[in-house]
Amino acid sequence: MKTYKKDGKVFITESLEETRRLGENFAKNLKSGEIIALYGELGSGKTTFVQGLAKGLGIKRRIISPTFIIVRSYKAKPSFFYHVDLYRIESAKDIESLGLAETIDNKTNVMAIEWAEKMKGLLPKKRWDVKFEDLKDSRRKIIVNQRL
Repeated sequence: MKTYKKDGKVFITESLEETRRLGENFAKNLKSGEIIALYGELGSGKTTFVQGLAKGLGIKRRIISPTFIIVRSYKAKPSFFYHVDLYRIESAKDIESLGLAETIDNKTNVMAIEWAEKMKGLLPKKRWDVKFEDLKDSRRKIIVNQRL
């Protein structure tokens, strides 16, 4: 895995396993209440990264994308890990009906949100933004920025 700095920390992963491992290592530094907003096209590595996040949070269950059910929760340390996939959501009103604001406000949870751009103004200002780009042949460019 290569790293370099430009408007945040930039990683180039060479395989799905490296993308998972990046997520796992990232999780080891997370604190309760943190939100990870994930951006990128379909197949760019968001779910693979989240699988690593979950492993880094001590979750042993298999992590699959919640595309059709939108939110999956897992018991983690110290409370819960929420994996949200907004791919099928069409409006902010749909998002509000999911009750995500209450989950975000609970400062003991950790939440990863795929397709976070669909939340628009509902995302908290304090969060991690992680952007994914498919470079082909299992290579990914991943840019990590912390917003305070």
